[in-house]
Amino acid sequence: MQSKATTPEQYLEELPEDRKEPMLKLRQVILDNLPSGFEECMNYKMLGYVVPHSVYPDGYHCNTKLPLPFMNLASQKNFIAVYHMGIYANPELMEWFTTEYANRVKGKLDMGKSCVRLKKMDQIPYDLFGELASKMTAQEWIDLYEANLKR
Repeated sequence: MQSKATTPEQYLEELPEDRKEPMLKLRQVILDNLPSGFEECMNYKMLGYVVPHSVYPDGYHCNTKLPLPFMNLASQKNFIAVYHMGIYANPELMEWFTTEYANRVKGKLDMGKSCVRLKKMDQIPYDLFGELASKMTAQEWIDLYEANLKR
């Protein structure tokens, strides 16, 4: 879904009916578990959870006008996508997530480098995404981001 929304609330209002409940639940579990230092905003035309410039003035190296992205949540054409940059950058976190997902959900994990594709709305492990959101502080993410950037 390519959105022209300028706020998270507007983005959520535009969702098709079948996506509203799962997207609202995912958003809430992320907000409930995200450590301080992160901020919700619109980022890349989807819900974004970022380290704002007030915490990390350098911003994102690809476009320093943007805050440092951490997580994103989007309603795509055929699935809901949860993007988490930490699982892409931290192999131990990736291992934890893939193991926990397999323990909680029947069926195969559909995942790219940082993108988890959720196609079955009745099988979303909301608690797992809450735990994932809580696994890294803003400062830990900044440190990991900078360490990977310098490689």
